[in-house]
Amino acid sequence: MSEQIPRQPMPEQPAQERRHNFKEVPLGYTPEAAQTEAGRCIQCKNPACVTGCPVGIDIPGFIKPIKEGDMPASVAKLAERTALPAVCGRVCPQESQCEARCVLGKKGEPVAIGRLERYAADWARENNHSIIPPKKPATGKKVAVVGSGPAGLTVAGDLILKGHEVTVFEALHQAGGVLVYGIPEFRLPKAIVQRECDNLAALGVRFELNSVIGRLQTIDELLEEYDAAFIAVGAGTPTMLNIPGENLVGVFSANEYLTRSNLMKAYRFPEYDTPMYQGKHVAVFGAGNVAMDAARSALRLGAEDVKIIYRRSREEIPARAEEVHHAEEEGVELCLLSAPLEFIGDEQARLTGVKLQKMELGEPDASGRRRPVPLKGSEYTIELNLAVVAVGTASNPLITATTPGLETNKWGYIQAEEATGKTRKPCVWAGGDIVTGAATVILAMGAGRTAADSIDQFLSWGW
Repeated sequence: MSEQIPRQPMPEQPAQERRHNFKEVPLGYTPEAAQTEAGRCIQCKNPACVTGCPVGIDIPGFIKPIKEGDMPASVAKLAERTALPAVCGRVCPQESQCEARCVLGKKGEPVAIGRLERYAADWARENNHSIIPPKKPATGKKVAVVGSGPAGLTVAGDLILKGHEVTVFEALHQAGGVLVYGIPEFRLPKAIVQRECDNLAALGVRFELNSVIGRLQTIDELLEEYDAAFIAVGAGTPTMLNIPGENLVGVFSANEYLTRSNLMKAYRFPEYDTPMYQGKHVAVFGAGNVAMDAARSALRLGAEDVKIIYRRSREEIPARAEEVHHAEEEGVELCLLSAPLEFIGDEQARLTGVKLQKMELGEPDASGRRRPVPLKGSEYTIELNLAVVAVGTASNPLITATTPGLETNKWGYIQAEEATGKTRKPCVWAGGDIVTGAATVILAMGAGRTAADSIDQFLSWGW
């Protein structure tokens, strides 16, 4: 019986070895393990797992060929609904989406859908097996996509297949958005993201790099040349703690710290001589996936000790359980129920420590998590010379400030219809983090797919 087959573990680099390198931590399934895991899927007639996938992948449909050893069929089935299977198989929170609805999970462990998706995508890359989906006849319509993160790449891939010309404008010197500047090599190798972009280019998508829309051109100027525009610039403005001492040398936002390490290749020193502040005693403030990425990067960049400072308890940590587990295995220390009060510096304005206050949990706040309440007289100080603030991001105002008629909410995020991605400005759509705030890769892809369908309908029938 499928239910009696245990979930197959994913082999990994040993913790004491991987904490000193940026190589990928999970090593991937062997063919035998993948077929065994695929054999656990009971091929439900009405698969609940599919309803948990924001892009509607036919999950039993791509898993069955893996069991049968027909990898080209598995890859083809994935290609019907996703342009980024190697990415999603690595970084999407399957445990709260597709796997959370797997029938096997009701009494045991769900099918390892994400690991199998990764396996199929990696098989295609390693065997140079490309799926070139059929393209509809050229329509003569042109679409500008602003931003090359997961939402933008999804829109580009969908619309190019529908026969429209697509140009992606990326502000940075490499396509991929948060996939390349935010997520470290040990979680998502850059070569994988580049391959996904190369596949889109092979379909005819044009990439314009180093193109800061809002400075180089406005959205209105793009619309003089293009029939529609999709805005997918993410939420890349850092949020800081707003406590004394935050301007000391040695205090960084997670955005800058990870961008230097990832996109600017500081992790490959001395091949890339990117300036990187060296921290021996490091504290990361926040406990989401970005905080875990920053903490684990700091270890690999030579830190002697790294602490995660979080004002709630372990139960409220928003990071994926797998990321927390990996961080602790590698030696990251969790300092829970502690909140920063003040950064401390020396006479040269260099960071030397932080004053913290212990907290206890009170009633739930608007997020549904119990509110942290300060404990009087519980202040204490720890030594550090590098602090990374990873408490969230905000919207980048560049596009909205230069685009009349584009409405935003009180946080500065673009207002767009959930069912279509349409904004209040004619011929303009938006999706991903610039609409929802910081969320997951797969949710951004889902928004991209929704918008692509709406844009296609508009180009065929009008607004």
